[in-house]
Amino acid sequence: MKCARIAAVGVLLLSFMTLQAQDRWSFDIRGGADYATTELGDADLNVGLGFEGTAAYRFMPHMAVYMGWGWNHFNADQSFAGSDIDFEETGYTFGIQFVHPLGDTQTSYLVRAGGVFNHIEVEDQERDFIGDSEHGFGWQVGAGLLVPLNTHWSLTPSVRYRSLSSEIEIDAAATDVDLNYISIGVGISRSF
Repeated sequence: MKCARIAAVGVLLLSFMTLQAQDRWSFDIRGGADYATTELGDADLNVGLGFEGTAAYRFMPHMAVYMGWGWNHFNADQSFAGSDIDFEETGYTFGIQFVHPLGDTQTSYLVRAGGVFNHIEVEDQERDFIGDSEHGFGWQVGAGLLVPLNTHWSLTPSVRYRSLSSEIEIDAAATDVDLNYISIGVGISRSF
């Protein structure tokens, strides 16, 4: 009888711990269009595109930390590196996010602020690698919505601003660049 009580208490505790841990983690995959707000060196960048995957851990009812990896691609008709040049920003993202319901609805708004640790690769018209910046720190802010599709899946339209300053070296010539852009996209999120 004593073993049955201990087992029952153990099952109740495990059930409670499982309920408390539910939906603390989430994983997002996002794609979007990128609109440069400044020239990259002397390059007037065309509209870019990118994708990103992030994981978040909720440590308070409305606060979470996130980290992930992303890729963003831009093309320039003319630039300091030549004509028809591709610039690819890749690297890591991290920060803090705030998620809160919109009134009495199931939809929530999301605000993020954090950093990036990225680099910029340069490719010519034959798609050959011709230059690179080293990884460096930048920053980003963003806002969006979490529109539930069911109990664990949500649609996540969002907008963000990202800034990265770096130096790109091509054939021993260094060019200081600022990659600043607005990204408008949509993703899907899974909580567990």
